[in-house]
Amino acid sequence: QVQLVESGGGLVQPGGSLRLSCAASGFTFSGYAMSWYRQPPGKERELVASISSTGGSTYYADSVKGRFSISRDNAKNTMNLQMNSLKPLDTAVYFCSRRSGRSYVSGVDYWGKGTLVTVSS
Repeated sequence: QVQLVESGGGLVQPGGSLRLSCAASGFTFSGYAMSWYRQPPGKERELVASISSTGGSTYYADSVKGRFSISRDNAKNTMNLQMNSLKPLDTAVYFCSRRSGRSYVSGVDYWGKGTLVTVSS
């Protein structure tokens, strides 16, 4: 049974940093690309960043490029999102997701339940 469990969310002041983690289980983690999505209050879910199965290729939405960094540890079955220089507009529920293949251009087939990030003074 595929399980994706996010952690690391919370309240942070503008300009601060947070590190989100996704613990994966129930599948061969190294065989799948992964992504982080977010859903701001009252808005649709949007792609934040993606990483290929090996970690050799990454993608970032323009809104987070240069501030966020996605990584994965295939030995520990975990994926991380380092978020720096956070802005109030980054406030959202952040979701870990599994892509259906090794490349991050494949569709999403599993979602975590999400972790809330609130950026506010």
